[in-house]
Amino acid sequence: MSTATLPTDGTTGTTGQADGRIGLRAHARHTGALVRRNLLWIRQDPESMFDAVLMPIVFTLLFVYVFGGSIGQALGGGQEQYVQYVVPGLMAMMGMNIAMGVGTGFNEDFQKGVMDRFRSLPIGVSSVLLAKISVELLRMLVATTILLTVGVLIGFDITSWPGLFGAVGLAVVFGSSLMWIFLVLGVTMKNAQSVQAMGFLVLFPLQFGSSIFAPTRSMPGWLQTFTDYNPLSSLADAARGLMTGGPIAHDLLVTIGWSVALTAVMAPIAIHKFKTKS
Repeated sequence: MSTATLPTDGTTGTTGQADGRIGLRAHARHTGALVRRNLLWIRQDPESMFDAVLMPIVFTLLFVYVFGGSIGQALGGGQEQYVQYVVPGLMAMMGMNIAMGVGTGFNEDFQKGVMDRFRSLPIGVSSVLLAKISVELLRMLVATTILLTVGVLIGFDITSWPGLFGAVGLAVVFGSSLMWIFLVLGVTMKNAQSVQAMGFLVLFPLQFGSSIFAPTRSMPGWLQTFTDYNPLSSLADAARGLMTGGPIAHDLLVTIGWSVALTAVMAPIAIHKFKTKS
């Protein structure tokens, strides 16, 4: 695998030693070089984009045409009503699924020795991690664009364009906070398969125990309690309110709160694990 040439500032030592001495401009330059390296890897391995390209198409068509009629009736309409309901919800799911790719890719880089090479260079830890997250956020934006395109083609009506951009921005903020969790998994798990397995164990209960695919009012009481505290429900409901109209204040604050909390807790852990991994 070819890599982009990383700029240096004349210092030597490990990443952990150099991190405190590198200025903001150097951090930005190093991050840009690493982003370019990750984008070059995607160009050399276009199959790595299959999940971002195909997943939004498959899931949108599957849920709309298999479940849309029955759930749409429960919503007081039909399939058209369900399209309005599920497309904003799927934005939340896209972010979580793409976030899992951060962990598996990070783990594979460790297995191949790429990260050991990075840690031997005079670049900051944050540059390595932020570059990984930046590229995955670009993949997330690609998946979201495809999702919205498919949604519009099958009847999704965007009632507020500023709300649309707000919903996409909110999904990006929450998705980036989830990526820190999967970076930690990528560093601590033994192989990429373990990261993926752990990710699915977390993803499935959170996705299906939420308001992404169906209203929660018909769920058992204990499950409704879980969905009330599930950040994916808040993100999905906030996206619906922004894109199609409705109350957003509570869900918006809850989603931002979860995003800040996850980043504040998991980012330092990810940096520490990256520095100390042997």
